[in-house]
Amino acid sequence: MSDLSGKVAIVTGGSSGIGLATCQKFLAAGAVAVSADLQAPDDSRIDFVKTDVTDERSLQNLVETVVAAHQHIDILVANAGVTEHKSGVADLDVANWNQVIAIDLTGVVLTNKYVVQQMVKQGSGSVINMSSILGVVGAAQSQAYSAAKAGVANYTKSQAVTYATQGIRFNAVAPGYVNTPLLQTLPKTVTDGMVAKMPIGRLATPEEIANVISFLASDQSSIITGAVINADGGYTAL
Repeated sequence: MSDLSGKVAIVTGGSSGIGLATCQKFLAAGAVAVSADLQAPDDSRIDFVKTDVTDERSLQNLVETVVAAHQHIDILVANAGVTEHKSGVADLDVANWNQVIAIDLTGVVLTNKYVVQQMVKQGSGSVINMSSILGVVGAAQSQAYSAAKAGVANYTKSQAVTYATQGIRFNAVAPGYVNTPLLQTLPKTVTDGMVAKMPIGRLATPEEIANVISFLASDQSSIITGAVINADGGYTAL
């Protein structure tokens, strides 16, 4: 297990799914875990700051609150996200497109903006942005989610280069299909199709993704700009 003793970590969307598993993994590794979400986590060990990643004032409040309590922010996992209404572009729901891009792409960038300002002051930090396998490969009936997650992956590579000399690491993780509450909102026919595409014959678990995130957050990791989760639970650097 990675040693994160003394680290302070913010996880957006940290109250369920991959975010919750990541907060719990960080706690087990000795870090302070802060869930930045609209709802508090059920796990009382996790600090909570109500946060809307599309609202810049809310994000400023998040950073100010965490710094006031702990003096530093060492890790950011920009994980908050929503799913899209599946369709081809001919039947695009423009309101849903705007919502998905606002949360899954712009929300990641805005969260980075305010946390990285603090990390620059410290001269150190680890930023992990959540992309997706759909940001790497094409998938039928996907538009906003694929666009957002591809944007996150390439944006993260650019920031890794930008801040490479300032002690701040940037990584993007692109999981395959994961059994989260968000995925469970999709029709069963959709999730059955996802399982059929998984070489291991099942969906990945949030804990498997959290293992990779925990490693990338640690000082053991080298400067990697992306990681795709493999069928065996490991990862491949991009």
